[in-house]
Amino acid sequence: MSKFKLPKKLIPLEGIIYFFVILLVAHFFWKFTMLGDESDAIVTFFGMDLSAGFNMMVDHVSRMVYNVLLFMGYDVQLEGTNILRHDNGVAVKIVWACAGYKQAYIFTSIIAFYKGPFVKKLWFIPAGLVVVYLFNIFRIVMIVASIKENPNSFEFLHEGLYKYLYYAVIFLMWVLWEEKIRGKKKVDSE
Repeated sequence: MSKFKLPKKLIPLEGIIYFFVILLVAHFFWKFTMLGDESDAIVTFFGMDLSAGFNMMVDHVSRMVYNVLLFMGYDVQLEGTNILRHDNGVAVKIVWACAGYKQAYIFTSIIAFYKGPFVKKLWFIPAGLVVVYLFNIFRIVMIVASIKENPNSFEFLHEGLYKYLYYAVIFLMWVLWEEKIRGKKKVDSE
């Protein structure tokens, strides 16, 4: 069985193509297997109820965002376990899709299925997951802080700017893996 060969013109882009193939496969696998309504607290994977883990993370993320906003001087309230409300009444509900699990899964998939020594993956994946977690907190803090004075900006910030910045962070971590961490010459010569 022969290996798939890229056309000569695409060989310089081989790593980037591989990155995007893994990203797209992971994205669509998630999209078609992780089922749950955005406004609901029920999340299933092939019929298995994973709601408890997602709801626990939603509660944690909500609490962390609340604490950061208080530290930054915002007058916010945490209603229940996942609604952040500004003193002017503008509120955001943190839902299961905001837990950051999808981005953590995609990052893990990219590094796990990409070229490189397993031993380096054992420390790089957990280190990258810390970055993914911290960026998720930052992203939600910035969205909640920004909508206080401009509630209409939520859609742009949530579905546009910060969604793509999240994937840019994952891409930059892959670039770090590709260019500095994995030890390209040793791997490519095998």
